[in-house]
Amino acid sequence: MNKKVAIIIERANTALGGAERSVFELATALSALGLETHILAAKGQTETKNIHILCGDRPGRRVCYFTFAKALRKHLSENQYSLIHSVLPFDFADVYQPRGGTYAESIFRNAVSYQNKLLERYKKLTAFTNFRRSILLRAERKLSQKQTGPVIAALSQYVAEQFKQHYDTDTRRIVVIPNGVKTDKQINIDPADRLRTQILAELGLKEADNPVLFLFAANNFRLKGLAVLIKAMAAAARCDTERKGYLIVAGNGRARKYRHIAKKLNLHKKVIFIDYIRHIQNALSVTDVAILPTFYDPSSRYILEALAAGKPVITTRYNGATDLFVDNRHGKVIDAPEDISALAEAIVYFTDTNNIEKASQAIAEDNIEEKISIGRAAKQLVTVYESILQRKGRK
Repeated sequence: MNKKVAIIIERANTALGGAERSVFELATALSALGLETHILAAKGQTETKNIHILCGDRPGRRVCYFTFAKALRKHLSENQYSLIHSVLPFDFADVYQPRGGTYAESIFRNAVSYQNKLLERYKKLTAFTNFRRSILLRAERKLSQKQTGPVIAALSQYVAEQFKQHYDTDTRRIVVIPNGVKTDKQINIDPADRLRTQILAELGLKEADNPVLFLFAANNFRLKGLAVLIKAMAAAARCDTERKGYLIVAGNGRARKYRHIAKKLNLHKKVIFIDYIRHIQNALSVTDVAILPTFYDPSSRYILEALAAGKPVITTRYNGATDLFVDNRHGKVIDAPEDISALAEAIVYFTDTNNIEKASQAIAEDNIEEKISIGRAAKQLVTVYESILQRKGRK
């Protein structure tokens, strides 16, 4: 398929997070399939010829939705593309693939993550005071409720259900293309070994202690369920287990509140905070289980990267990544992130060496790596692209 594709993203900067990294990985995978891919961004810093910064002269880190839309329309009028793929709700795109799921669901689940009914209600009521988010929500709702418009490429079945629930979107407009990640990332052995040494030293352990290291990696500690996780770790610690479990928290979130929770539960010697990790595969290589009891995640890259590393995972049904692995075979899925006892039970399960090994073996046997690869996602997208071009050709 020798076509020219434009991928629209707000900011061309992979340091900003998983959504940005995913777009760049997708563009690379599409290029490998023979497409000429271009990224159209409002902001960013790059000299790469296929990345076009359209609002770089505007002040601030972000630009108004309408300002970006105007700049996009001008660029598209001057440059010809076979297909327009957007992660923002622009109705002139051929494909809309929101990396963060729907704005409606993200607002709702963010409010729930505060675990306080009064605060939850307040957050829902005041969500629309955020002008930028309100504009994007209205644009998404308008785009989704039309009988015609962009093909909606949902990252997971969870995201597909969001469009039906919140916008009553015609199911014929939705296609599920599960999220994917690069599965061939190399482990840097020396830095990984140093990280393992650092972790054990901070926990006051030796290799002979044979600990089970649970890795939690996120930046928004509240939304990703860290408070619940620490409480579940405390509950699990009261059980008589083959090996002792320890929690490693990686991310740029504000840790003070969570250190306090751990100390209050007398768990501070079993939980450490190691800040942001640039190469997550290094951390995964020296830990045992990936855990993310998230209140909301359209399809967590972290959980997929853990599966790519052959590690068992624990997460919740509010994580679209659960489409790509089997509960009780490759990991554990918790129905409600607030369910401390169920989460503690899953933690205890993976303090058994045999259970860790069985899950890791199943991940390898079932070729999960292929299912979660960005290459698989790109191939599925190309099929969607081809169907869109066929329809265009018949008009």
